[in-house]
Amino acid sequence: MNASDINMAVPSLQALYGPHKLHSAIIPSLYNSHYSLLSYAARLPARTCYRTPPTITMPAGEIRYSLPTASTDSPSSFEDDDSWVWTQIKAEARRDAESEPALASYLYSTILSHSSLERSLSFHLGNKLCSSTLLSTLLYDLFLNAFTSDLSLRSAAVADLRAARERDPACVSYSHCLLNYKGFLACQAHRVAHRLWQESRRPLALALHSRIADVFAVDIHPAAKIGKGILFDHATGVVVGETAVIGNNVSILHHVTLGGTGKVGGDRHPKIGDGVLIGAGATILGNVRIGEGAKIGAGSVVLIDVPPRTTAVGNPARLVGGKEKPAKHEDVPGESMDHTSFISEWSDYII
Repeated sequence: MNASDINMAVPSLQALYGPHKLHSAIIPSLYNSHYSLLSYAARLPARTCYRTPPTITMPAGEIRYSLPTASTDSPSSFEDDDSWVWTQIKAEARRDAESEPALASYLYSTILSHSSLERSLSFHLGNKLCSSTLLSTLLYDLFLNAFTSDLSLRSAAVADLRAARERDPACVSYSHCLLNYKGFLACQAHRVAHRLWQESRRPLALALHSRIADVFAVDIHPAAKIGKGILFDHATGVVVGETAVIGNNVSILHHVTLGGTGKVGGDRHPKIGDGVLIGAGATILGNVRIGEGAKIGAGSVVLIDVPPRTTAVGNPARLVGGKEKPAKHEDVPGESMDHTSFISEWSDYII
């Protein structure tokens, strides 16, 4: 970042906070920052207005942003749900910049200087995934072109943000997910890699896949198909094979493998239905179908089809209630995140 970049940033920060609120620590932090894309993205349109959401104090003492009330901040107040989420992200970033000056330049360059979610996300992914030979400016253009030319990628990103915010009690805000959730970031980058794969730009898709695996420890083959409203919770060690398909509103915990059997080529990976919950450390192998609303218990090894609205658990996995007449549940596990209600039906021996 050079002096001209800082000269551009300072007036925007002053307009954002007001001269009397511009903490003395913010300006020095700008001189010490190394965001290679800030000057490149300085051509972005001027910022939009935003509102700071109310907060509540959680029992442990941390601050959690409350969901806005329908009368003032519901999606109907804006053009659509996507713009509502982006407005919330900017409001949260502004509040965090005011309360923690050490993060002000980071929040400005990553969120507050951008006019849209796709620009902010492209900037952030470009910085996260760049290397000495895969430049951040190249990645910024690659991501931005994908997000702006395919509106389904933006709507999927918003659905994923909502999934994290609503299903994960540790997700304190939309901006926290956008900045810090590697499962969310890996999923958005994968969608771009998948688009490249479909366009027969496979060397670039595989190079991006490699960087995603290196940086986020999430290995999703660029040919794998993933729906929207996806939560990769924690995400470390997730592996998704080439011919795997994941439906909408699915929640997947860490160290989950959707793999092949190692014996055959072709269509050889699992097909995951809508609303499925897959617990931590579960392994699903082969071209098996996990039905809509099914639940896979943590640590299970699944080698067979799982009917809709049933629970499979164990190694090898068995259906709760028995194979002939498995017990069925009414909720959508991928959204309710209920991991353990099957225990009383599964065994009378509980440690």
